[in-house]
Amino acid sequence: MSSNEKVWLVTGAGRGLGADIVRAALAAGHKVVATGRDPAKLEAVLGVHDKLMTLKLDITDADDAKAAAAAAVARFGRIDVLVNNAGNFYAGFFEELTADQMRQQIETLLFGPMNVTRAVLPVMRQHRAGLVLTISSTAGIVGGSFCTGYAAGKFAVEGWMESLGPEIEPFGIQTMLVEPGFFRTELLSAGSTTFAKPSIDDYADRTAGTIAFLSGLDGKQPGDPMKLASALVQLAGLDKPPLRFVAGTDAMEPIAAKARALLAQIDTHRALSASLATQAQET
Repeated sequence: MSSNEKVWLVTGAGRGLGADIVRAALAAGHKVVATGRDPAKLEAVLGVHDKLMTLKLDITDADDAKAAAAAAVARFGRIDVLVNNAGNFYAGFFEELTADQMRQQIETLLFGPMNVTRAVLPVMRQHRAGLVLTISSTAGIVGGSFCTGYAAGKFAVEGWMESLGPEIEPFGIQTMLVEPGFFRTELLSAGSTTFAKPSIDDYADRTAGTIAFLSGLDGKQPGDPMKLASALVQLAGLDKPPLRFVAGTDAMEPIAAKARALLAQIDTHRALSASLATQAQET
């Protein structure tokens, strides 16, 4: 393997952004392990390439994750870049999302990437190098109506990765969070989005309007996923990739506004907050 050639493992590679990341990594000369629930679909979408390996991987199954990591190492000898991309979207107002739907959302968005990362980290530690690149969302920084389940999962991913970074940095392993805005990634397609069943009259009008808006946006999002995939391959090749990459103009301003709002909230009650410290006792 040349010094610039790396081995990528990409989850959710059968469509959308995952498939584009695989193509971009291959075009840059890397070896890629493309994973998904349906191996036949992976082969149909991605074709055959001498540097491509396709594997079945249900990220919610820890044994699947271990088997995929082992197979990747058996084929290519190492894993240099892990892309936690697989995900789905349970959309709806909190009261209309069932407890089971909320659990499934967290299972896919948080525990799934945890399973795969836990399986890959020993390989990266062995080589004292690696990058864990995790696709978050603008909704991982800025919460919003109709996204309570999705934002809960993505906010959790942000905290997990931000805390994991300093744990694994001594082993030469880096992390990068990606917060895309709206990209044409198929997240809003019927296969990835589940709408909560309308059940409460008080939400009925907003539910109908929001479902119509999101359904109409599918395939018309402003972001180009192939451009995002190419940007991620470029960033992954840096000696020090950014800890966060906010992707798209529609992501930058809401996240910047959230940062300004946090600072303003601190300043508004700064004196009261500072007064809460226990006074040192005089000796």
